[in-house]
Amino acid sequence: MEVQIISIETIKPSLPTPDHLRTYKLCLFDQLAPPFYIPIILFYSARDENPGMNSHHLKNSLPKALTHFFPLAGRIKDDLTIDCNDGGATFIEAQVACDMSFVLEDPEIEVLQKLLPCNPLQHLPLQSQSITDQVMLTVQVNDFACRGMAIGVCISHVIADTSAAAHFLKVWSAVACGADKVEGVIYDCSSLFPPQDLSIFHRVSSLIDQNNYVGLPEDVVVTKRFLFDGCKIAALRNELGDELNLFRPTRVEAVTALIWEALITATAEINVNSPILAVATAVDLRKRMNPPLPQQCTGNVSFSTMVSSLNEKIKCCSSLAKKIHESIKEIDDDCVRKTYMGTGEWFSNLIEKLNEEIEKNSKLGMFFFSSWCRFPFYETDFGWGKPIWYQCALKIYRLGYFLETSDGEGIEAWITLSKEEMAKLEEQPGIIAYATFKPSI
Repeated sequence: MEVQIISIETIKPSLPTPDHLRTYKLCLFDQLAPPFYIPIILFYSARDENPGMNSHHLKNSLPKALTHFFPLAGRIKDDLTIDCNDGGATFIEAQVACDMSFVLEDPEIEVLQKLLPCNPLQHLPLQSQSITDQVMLTVQVNDFACRGMAIGVCISHVIADTSAAAHFLKVWSAVACGADKVEGVIYDCSSLFPPQDLSIFHRVSSLIDQNNYVGLPEDVVVTKRFLFDGCKIAALRNELGDELNLFRPTRVEAVTALIWEALITATAEINVNSPILAVATAVDLRKRMNPPLPQQCTGNVSFSTMVSSLNEKIKCCSSLAKKIHESIKEIDDDCVRKTYMGTGEWFSNLIEKLNEEIEKNSKLGMFFFSSWCRFPFYETDFGWGKPIWYQCALKIYRLGYFLETSDGEGIEAWITLSKEEMAKLEEQPGIIAYATFKPSI
């Protein structure tokens, strides 16, 4: 698929950021965020309007949106702060020499990534840039030959998690439709979750990367899409629940458990000494606090809970679902305040225990899950209708992310493994029974 860049511009906020807001402080979770962009692609059906008019509309509304999200127009100053200097966001216009159906009939990660304004894993549009030149937000508007449109957005993970990214798109689309007032978005999370010394955390991360062969060559890693429709997920949830109806996993918990069970078997067949016996699941902490933090507040207010099946004699899907459910349930207001707020003693102890566990089980394989379900990406209407599909297009070894289907019931699971591991995964009975391979949009 050929994508031709037509123009590249820097878009600045429509109003200068006040001096007293020039320094945006990063919180603990911003420190912990992986150094890449969150990539989002929104697909819109063909319209009668001139595609160039739609791009012009987006370009004109972005400065107003950046006034509300001024850190996204800033630059990283150091490990603890963003300089909200109105440096601006990068806005790219591109033309795609094919119809949008070419992408949607059989979506492939390598094709989808061509619709993004930069490589999300580089964190820099240009590798020659210094840290102070790192753009927080980049946008690429792709016009297809059929007049369909795909808007590719990359937001620095340093300044936003999925919830914050979804809210930015919601505000931008509202501004594009003429809204004068939007919900407040800037919240000083650094006062709640002050930055910490992360030396132990970085040591643990390094061990996890070593154990899971992070950095495998591109040609031995593959990303595939598995579709779980709503009816099959409902049947799976019923199957995994207990007879007394005291436990029934959520959609995400059920699909996570099914994939994890399959991963344990698939990876054990390849390397009996290091199957994937642990999973980490990203959890949004905003709604787990009492009172809840504003769902729209910018920054990272999420962290991963880790659960292991290392000591489980029977690693069946139902027991894995319960372990996942219990690990998420434990993250309540008391847990968040004890672990992540204050002096950081609890957080340091948590990471130290994790470090001991990983050192003791040096071959422990781990898989990371991130769910984008329930975030309002399908509500992003810039004035020409809601998107027919959205995509993340992130390719990281041993990462799986869940996207909601347009009916709000099903889940698309995008899984990245080695080619050998993927071949074994596709043979697992649970995957064959509940997932559809290579469905069109």
